Amino acid sequence: MVSMQDREKAFENKYAHDQETKFRVIARRNKLLGLWAAGLLGKSDTDAAAYAGEVVASDFEEAGDEDVVRKVAGDLKAGGLSHSDDDIRAKLAELLPVAIAQLDAA
Repeated sequence: MVSMQDREKAFENKYAHDQETKFRVIARRNKLLGLWAAGLLGKSDTDAAAYAGEVVASDFEEAGDEDVVRKVAGDLKAGGLSHSDDDIRAKLAELLPVAIAQLDAA
């Protein structure tokens, strides 16, 4: 009985670790997206870092990536740039392995 409890506890710990890792990867990816968009908008380093934080925070509005896509698309449009939602989703997909590599290296 103890071994079954140990296995259950190990499974729960692995699940919690995997969820935390996923959260960190998505947050890093969103930060990278924010830095990319800030560069397009011509923001200074300080403003770019603050903007990237806003993009990360925008992900807490709803599940999935649409809240992030909506924020960045709206900000780019307000800045006079034309990037479609699909362009931003493609950039998110491009930045995902970069985020994973950065976290693996840390």
